[in-house]
Amino acid sequence: MLLIRGHGGGTALTGTLYERGERAPEFKGAPDEDAPYVWVCDEFYEVDSGGQVQRIDGKDVNIAFDTPMPRGFETREQAVEAAKEHIRTQFARVGVREADVEIEVIKTEPGTQ
Repeated sequence: MLLIRGHGGGTALTGTLYERGERAPEFKGAPDEDAPYVWVCDEFYEVDSGGQVQRIDGKDVNIAFDTPMPRGFETREQAVEAAKEHIRTQFARVGVREADVEIEVIKTEPGTQ
């Protein structure tokens, strides 16, 4: 299992990449269980009011969350690149420039963090 974490604007977002042989979460909308690599991460965007207040780049931003959209991939490289792009996109949705987002990939065992 890989944790792929982006840092930017004074906050972070972490998603999980389940690798071949690991059991990915099972819920409505989950990809075909035969996918060898499954990426799961929150999706969010800025809203004018409501949502959850998050401090980003020194200002309060109202954030709304969507249900995580798991995606299946055939190769680890495809999955990692898609995960990084997903994280950059989420930060862009709340005004953090791509150049200001640092991404790290952390190898972990299921059930540990």
